[in-house]
Amino acid sequence: MANQKAGRNKTIDTPVSEGAVYLSRCISVNKRQNSLENVLDKTILGDTFKVCPLLPPDSVDLIIADPPYNLTKSFNGTTFSKKKNSDYEEYTRQWLSLVKPLLKNTGSIYVCCDWETSLIIGRVLGEFFCVRNRITWQREKGRGAKANWKNGMEDIWFATNSNDFTFNLDAVKIRKKVIAPYRVDGKPKDWIESKNGNYRDTCPSNFWDDITIPFWSMAENTAHPTQKSEKLIAKIMLASSSESDIVFDPFLGSGTTSVVAKKLNRHFFGIEIEPQYCVWAEQRLVMAEDDTEIQGYVDGVFWERNSLSEQKSKSSDSSSASTNKRGRKPTKKTCDLEIAVDEQQAILGFGRKSEDV
Repeated sequence: MANQKAGRNKTIDTPVSEGAVYLSRCISVNKRQNSLENVLDKTILGDTFKVCPLLPPDSVDLIIADPPYNLTKSFNGTTFSKKKNSDYEEYTRQWLSLVKPLLKNTGSIYVCCDWETSLIIGRVLGEFFCVRNRITWQREKGRGAKANWKNGMEDIWFATNSNDFTFNLDAVKIRKKVIAPYRVDGKPKDWIESKNGNYRDTCPSNFWDDITIPFWSMAENTAHPTQKSEKLIAKIMLASSSESDIVFDPFLGSGTTSVVAKKLNRHFFGIEIEPQYCVWAEQRLVMAEDDTEIQGYVDGVFWERNSLSEQKSKSSDSSSASTNKRGRKPTKKTCDLEIAVDEQQAILGFGRKSEDV
C-alpha cells in the first residue's frame, strides 16, 4: 500500500505518469532561434549544453544558475558524480562560456554553490564577468558531522557583464523591528511608527539569515533534492531585474526561478533535462496563476524572521485596497485549481509529447 501524506503535507511530487498535462506544456529546442519568441515563458525540456548554442545572443537581462554542486548526488535516478577539482572547474567553464553570449551587456548573473565549489566558481566566474560580491546565506537544514562543523551556509556569486547594470536597492530592503527608536524633534528618524509596532527598512547585506528552506507544509515545496526557496530567488530577482525583464535559468530543476519570475511580473525561460522536474515546474506555474504569495515578502517588503503576525496584520490592513498585488495571498481556493487542472487534462489528454521549436 502506498504511503499516504499527512494532511498538512503540501509537497509536490506528482509522477510523470500522472503529470502528462504539465509535461505537454514544455517545449524542446532543436534548431537555432532567431529570437526568444518561441521560448519565452516556457520550460525547455533538454540539455543546457545542447540548447544554449541555439538561443539568440544578447537577449537575457538576468541569469540565475544553480548548477550541480561537486557532490555525488542522485537527481531522479540520474547521478551527478563528484569530480576532481580540475574537472569541475572545466565543467563550470564550459557552461559559463555557453550562457555568457546570451546575457545583455547590462545583464547580471548569480551562481549558487556550496562552500567547496564556491572556491572554484568564484575564480572561474571572474574569467567571464565582473564579479561584484559573494552572498552567503544561512541554510538551517543539514546533517551534523562527528569530525567537522555542520555545514549550515551556502554561497551565491553575483557578477555582471559590464559596469552598467541594474540594482534596485529599495526593492530588497528588509523590514526590522526598531528596538531603541531615535527621534528628532519628537518625530521618528529613519523608521516608521505604526499601531503594529515600530519598524525600519534597512539596506540588505551579503549575509542572509532570513531564508527558510522549503519544507513539507509549504505550498512551494517539491520532492526535488536541492530546491531553493522562492524568497531566496525573489531577493535576487528584485535587486537585479525590473518588471518585464527576461530571466533565464540554465539548470531549472523544479522551476523556482520561473515561478518567482511569474509572480514578480518578469518574463522567464529555463532548461531542465529531467522530465520529472519539468512536470513539477509546470505544475507550480499553473498554481502561480492564482497564488502569487512569496513567503516573507509582503506589500513589497522583505520581513525579518519570526514576524509572521506582523506580516499578517499588515497584509490584512491593505488587502481590500490591493487584492491582486504580487506577493499577496492566493485569491482562489486550492480546490478551484484542482478542478481547472482536471478540466485541462480532459481537454489535452495524456501522453502528448512536448512541443518542438
